[in-house]
Amino acid sequence: MNRKTLVLPAVAGLLTPVLAACGGSDSGSKSDNAIVVGTTDRFTATSDAPAPLDPAYAYDVGTWNILRQTVQTLMTQPKGEGDPVPDAAESCSFTDTGNERYACKLRADLKFANGDKVTAQDVKYSIERALRIKADSGVFALLSTIDTVETQGDREVIFHLKTADATFPFKLSTPVAGIIDPADYDKGKLRDGFDIDGSGPYTMKADVKDNTIVSATFTKNPNYKGYVKLNNDQVVLRSFDDAQDMGAAIDKGDIDVMTRTMSPAQIQKLDAGSDENADLVDMPGLEIRYLAFNTNAPSVKDKAVRQAMAQLINRGELVSKVYGTQAQPLYSLVPASVTGHSNSFFNTYGNPSAAKAKELLSKAGITTPVKLTLHYTTDHYGSATKQEFEILQKQLNGSGLFDVSIQGHPWATFRPAEQKGQYDVYGMGWFPDFPDADNFLAPFLDKDNTLGSPYSNSTIQRTLIPESRREADRLNAAKTLTQIQDIVAEDVPILPLWQGKQYVAARDDVTGVSYALNSSATLQLWELGRGVNG
Repeated sequence: MNRKTLVLPAVAGLLTPVLAACGGSDSGSKSDNAIVVGTTDRFTATSDAPAPLDPAYAYDVGTWNILRQTVQTLMTQPKGEGDPVPDAAESCSFTDTGNERYACKLRADLKFANGDKVTAQDVKYSIERALRIKADSGVFALLSTIDTVETQGDREVIFHLKTADATFPFKLSTPVAGIIDPADYDKGKLRDGFDIDGSGPYTMKADVKDNTIVSATFTKNPNYKGYVKLNNDQVVLRSFDDAQDMGAAIDKGDIDVMTRTMSPAQIQKLDAGSDENADLVDMPGLEIRYLAFNTNAPSVKDKAVRQAMAQLINRGELVSKVYGTQAQPLYSLVPASVTGHSNSFFNTYGNPSAAKAKELLSKAGITTPVKLTLHYTTDHYGSATKQEFEILQKQLNGSGLFDVSIQGHPWATFRPAEQKGQYDVYGMGWFPDFPDADNFLAPFLDKDNTLGSPYSNSTIQRTLIPESRREADRLNAAKTLTQIQDIVAEDVPILPLWQGKQYVAARDDVTGVSYALNSSATLQLWELGRGVNG
């Protein structure tokens, strides 16, 4: 089959192992014409994370992709990229010249899937609930510029911001700003399990086994009113243990579409046109991978250790050996295609050099070899992650300056442990909440950051981030954004590694595949249909 290329503009006992009902059709099984989509994302409830699908908690690409189908937001990211457009809202805009007052008017006669009316008070409740709960995932920080939420009647919501924030419309398009029914979500605690109630394009039923979603059935919500136009009545999302099982399923016709994450070998095979069962679609992506540090941990507390790692790691070799043309080296937290990007790490460290790394450690009085463990997740970012960390280990140990071991963990235990500061060095990925440089910087560097990192730079937090958000024209924010990236390269609280492309594979009779993912890795199931895929 031929490749198709799309270019777009710039918890034990928590759940019983049975069907978890959540509105929609009478069962979780797919109808004869349902489009079946495969993913290797895992959706698990644990004692550390018992509420994976609560909008006030969820903060990874997999859970957000479930919420985006089911929980409506005031704004949404449009097909074909660009600035966010109204969804639950009829209209939204800044009403002052300082970007500190943002007003929205809801669509008339908006309803939740269960028939309850959606009001401005529900929006206020949803936003204030996320800020009040302040979940340890850190997702609430996306709403941190909100001072107060005001309502006028049943349809008007006004956000008064603490400081100017030109990115606020994007933030209102993210699931943490999702509108929920107060009857179903307690204002002071998270909703455990996999039930979701919203006013989005679909309702969802989850087939759950051992506290993990096996499959989720999305059924068209007849009450939905918004920007999205559905091309199907039902989609089933099936979760696979690994990419090989997912690939076998599409070959057998058990699934119609493969999404994240396919293995590099699978992508290469599809790219070469040697798979008769599926076409490959590749599209721009803003996924990044990086090493993060617990900067309070004794092993990496001295920034000279972190700088030496930045000086040693050979991104070009790493990418070529593991991902080939599917990724490219990254020298900043901000991807190369995003306005405000600067190659700060390359400007600071240049090409890999053991001699320069040795000098950094020697000047700081660091005894070598520095002993470290690099932690990674085994089941969240794809099967190639282990190989990636083996190469990182070899590069660092080959210098004679480090004694590195690596250790893999399932995501269900990896993420809570990382947030609790149990790992000194660990590998993470980031799929942006919205395609703006602010979202590759503030979530990691601002107060209440998503990593729970102890790193804090007052210049970044108090001056540079607020300054960058005042600029509605993002080109005008480039100088400030570069300053942030330069500080990160100097202090190395995070070490960027690479940015990747996105791929979807589908059988011939599925249409809309080119829009199944946007650049922020948002899964847009409503774009999929049946027909002849041209």
